[in-house]
This record gives sequence, structure tokens and C-alpha cells, in this order.
Amino acid sequence: MVLSDENIIAFQNLYKEHFRKDLSKEEAYEQGMKLLSLVSIVYRPMTAKDFEKFKAQQAVFLREQN
Repeated sequence: MVLSDENIIAFQNLYKEHFRKDLSKEEAYEQGMKLLSLVSIVYRPMTAKDFEKFKAQQAVFLREQN
């Protein structure tokens, strides 16, 4: 995956807004790619079967809380 110039600028703006620090284009590209890599590693879409299992576990948890 490659970040477009528009994505890099958006990342720079978000980074500056949150951390009050400017990033060069190169730094923003590197940090943005690291973030995308992390997200691709940890994010896994939930299947319908997973969602049903989650709902069942949630129901048990809520019953135990009452």
C-alpha cells in the first residue's frame, strides 16, 4: 500500500492537531505506513458466526451483572 500526497497531508494535520508537533513529509509517510501496518495486523472483520457468539457471551455477562 502507498499513501497518496493527500493522505500524507491529512496525516500531518491530524498528527499536529493531536501531538502539537510538525512532521516532515517523509516522517508522516513512515509513521502513516507503520499505522496502516499495525491496523492490518490487528483488524479482522467479524463474521456473522463471530457476531452471534459475541451476542451470546454478552447476554451471559449482562445476566451475571444483575
